[in-house]
Amino acid sequence: MAAAQKIKRTVYVGPFVHSQSLQKLDICPTGAIGVDENGKIAFVERDVKDVGDVIPVTQKYGWQNSQIVRIKDNGFLFPGFIDTHIHASQYPNTGIFGKSTLLDWLNDYTFPLESSLSDLSKARRVYNRVVARTLSHGTTTAAYYATIHVPATNLLADICLARGQRAFVGRVCMNAMSPEYYRDESVEAAMRSTRECIEHVRGIDPGFEIVSPIITPRFAPSCTTECLREQGKLHRETGIPCQTHISENKKEIELVKELFPESKSYADVYDSAGLLTEKTILAHAVHLTEEEKALVKEREAKISHCPASNTALTSGCARVRQLIDQGITVGLGTDVSGGFSPSMLEMVRQAVWVSRHVAMTDGDQAKLSMEEALYLATRGGAKVVGLHQKVGGFDVGTDWDAQMISLGSVAEDGSASDEIHGDPVDVWGWEEWEDRVAKWVYNGDDRNTAAVWVKGRLVHQRPGFQP
Repeated sequence: MAAAQKIKRTVYVGPFVHSQSLQKLDICPTGAIGVDENGKIAFVERDVKDVGDVIPVTQKYGWQNSQIVRIKDNGFLFPGFIDTHIHASQYPNTGIFGKSTLLDWLNDYTFPLESSLSDLSKARRVYNRVVARTLSHGTTTAAYYATIHVPATNLLADICLARGQRAFVGRVCMNAMSPEYYRDESVEAAMRSTRECIEHVRGIDPGFEIVSPIITPRFAPSCTTECLREQGKLHRETGIPCQTHISENKKEIELVKELFPESKSYADVYDSAGLLTEKTILAHAVHLTEEEKALVKEREAKISHCPASNTALTSGCARVRQLIDQGITVGLGTDVSGGFSPSMLEMVRQAVWVSRHVAMTDGDQAKLSMEEALYLATRGGAKVVGLHQKVGGFDVGTDWDAQMISLGSVAEDGSASDEIHGDPVDVWGWEEWEDRVAKWVYNGDDRNTAAVWVKGRLVHQRPGFQP
């Protein structure tokens, strides 16, 4: 069990990269980061000129007997990615969406798959795979949607804890609109089941150090007004975070108007139910009105931008620059399986591309830079899930949630350093560090993720990696 591994005092020596601010990456070519037995960063040193300098560093902090992990040539350390919106139960459908838009996609692909996870053997197979796959892509924290099933949702929490992935695990509440074979029988049943899942997580991780429950109304059309209000009460009573969807698709927005005619807007539906707070994650937010943006900002709710999903289901292009400029906290989400990839690095690329498509009509100010997209995938995501004091960058006192990136190299004869695995990034040796990071962002994948740590524990490693 990864979460039970004993942590050794360790010094990581070599290049590291993390977001200093929204616009600026901090790139340190010669660094040393000390991680203590609690998995926290104890010190960060710069200008470690060569391997020999690691001895003075350990002496400075009294760490002479610590474990040393050296970063290989063309490699660097980067904070773990934070996926602020992913449906673990939909993972087998990744890449399958046909010509669907949101509402028919739910009925044709999603509800049948999710309902089948009442079979615990199938759920175990799916959930083990999605956690392993996301870890392999450097995702150290994930906000997961499960299904309506209590045993299967609890199983997902167990698997996340056992594998050591930091996770928010939500049992989906839905007592309306969905097929009769896949919905909560009543408001009372929905709330009872949600409480059971919360208590299960309390039992396996009392301090929510690795796994936390999260209240999860699927989206407004899936819940009656009473059901939403009861979840709002639970949200206030427990202080447990909440996640849902908002303004993803124009037909969905029209449906919300029909179902909740007394509400001023989609955002007002949640606000009236007590579900729009500083601990709320709103996925998509593609078509928010200016009044809704102001309300989201006032309530300090957070937004998960899911660029791949919004493109795949032709939902629209979120105006992320506007959201950021208005002071709304934004992170990135894969939205598997509306999104076609479990890779947050892919979402970084897609966020840049979507912003450039927006810029073609709205002007260049709408563009997101590579640096900004990386921020959204790390520090921005940490703020969205309420963990910005713990993770998102390499700051003294924060947890060691990190990934080691290894890039390929091209020999004099043109051969690659990794012909076996086929490293997707070629480094020629003359690139500046900014260029190497850019090559990883635009060409890299899980083959470049050599190792991943959560709270100081090694939770994933490529074959041949030795810490």
